[in-house]
Amino acid sequence: MLQLASLVLSVGIVTTFPAAFALQRVLPDAISQDRPQLMRRYLREFVWAFKRFWLAGLGLYVGGAMLAFGLAFWAFTDGPVRIFALAVLIPLTGMILGLYLSGLAVLADAEEDATFKSVFRQANLFLLRRSLAVAGAVVGLLTWFALASQLPTLLVIGSGLVPALLAYWLGAPGRRTKKDSTEVSI
Repeated sequence: MLQLASLVLSVGIVTTFPAAFALQRVLPDAISQDRPQLMRRYLREFVWAFKRFWLAGLGLYVGGAMLAFGLAFWAFTDGPVRIFALAVLIPLTGMILGLYLSGLAVLADAEEDATFKSVFRQANLFLLRRSLAVAGAVVGLLTWFALASQLPTLLVIGSGLVPALLAYWLGAPGRRTKKDSTEVSI
């Protein structure tokens, strides 16, 4: 039900990322089934996310569209410049997707007064500390995009849920804590 609400709310360009951010904040409660009335909480979180992140979401949307256009343009162009352009754009795409998934991972624990700047800083630190796990999540997300390109009904089923679950896996409570030397067993 949350996926459908997220899909409906993300129809507008300005509301795409706030709907994803709200889904990420409600997802731990949906998985653990601790709280009832998830739809009401999701709508409250959507209003919270829209107030704080609508401009950043619009920037992410426009930047993502420009990046997709650039990739498509250079992928179907001939010449030696094509190799250089794709060698820059493909890793840049992976890095931006990794930063997006890191932002979703830290957003679940963000304070009520969090701003785009504070979430961005936390996402950068998360990406630096957990770069291998984030790279695996990016590969998983790109695999899902490849599957969805062959079977477009997957977009309806998991457009918001797949990135949210990948980010939940990245920032899962058991994976966040580091063991010190007394807790490690050999």
